[in-house]
Amino acid sequence: MPVEPKSKFVLEQINALGMPPLETLTAEQLRASQAIPRNEDVEPVGKVEDRTIPGPGGELKVRVYYPKEEQTSYPGLVYFHGGGWVIGDLDSHDSVCRALTNHANCVTISVDYRLAPENKFPAAVDDAYASVQYIQEHAEEFQIDPSRIAVGGDSAGATLSVVVTNLAKQDNGPKICYQVLFYPSTAAGVSTPTASSIENAEGYFLTGDLIKWFMRCYLNNNEEKLSPLVTPMFFEDLTGLPPAIVITAEYDPLRDEGEAYAEKLKEAGVEVDCIRYDGTFHGFVSMSQLIDLGKDALEQAGKGLAEAFSKTLTK
Repeated sequence: MPVEPKSKFVLEQINALGMPPLETLTAEQLRASQAIPRNEDVEPVGKVEDRTIPGPGGELKVRVYYPKEEQTSYPGLVYFHGGGWVIGDLDSHDSVCRALTNHANCVTISVDYRLAPENKFPAAVDDAYASVQYIQEHAEEFQIDPSRIAVGGDSAGATLSVVVTNLAKQDNGPKICYQVLFYPSTAAGVSTPTASSIENAEGYFLTGDLIKWFMRCYLNNNEEKLSPLVTPMFFEDLTGLPPAIVITAEYDPLRDEGEAYAEKLKEAGVEVDCIRYDGTFHGFVSMSQLIDLGKDALEQAGKGLAEAFSKTLTK
């Protein structure tokens, strides 16, 4: 279908900024630019606390969102923001975390993992895995039930969620009950390009050239793309992983690889809900106050989280 009206309006607003191609900027310039729309309105939650937790490279900043309904213990979601491992922070995804907290009635902990190119692969992976370990081991500090912890993220953050979930299974590490995956990157090292990576390479916010720029910033060398920690499609055994919701966008270069990973999960016997949002583009979830489809996607993800938390509680 054509790009739906609100998504088209946002694309037009981005183009009206007159920015040079984003991949021609430095990381510092891109972080400081106005090219990434940010939500201005703040959805109320119970309370929000900024804290630090120990990480492999030093203290990690985290933001903890509590539901409005006061309880002694909640289920928990550890959230990793998107931004190609180069941009994004606790503020850029504040609205996403607030919405998921309310929809799932859970504590959401947003993790400010180290960014490239200052901290290249595997720094983000190390931070993400360590944060989930710490949060589960110290669940009481966050009023979280350690048996009901999910992971989630968008784009690069969704990839980190995929990687953490697989590492936790391999290492008999943190017990994760659910995965929220908004348009993950899963096939960076796959040699055959997908149809969506060709069809949507230009004109829809995330371009093929920008993806290559992110990868150059993130990786130490091109051979690292062969690692499943960069290309999760290379994980061989997905059996026994927790249920997942995978959300993709029609006009996204990453659409097909996200859906291919969902299919691989299904083939391994994992319960997966894969939903494609037609008429919109990569990043629409974090633009939910401008794009109504983003609100719907957050509601769907919150519903999946709530159901998973409920099932885990009754086991």
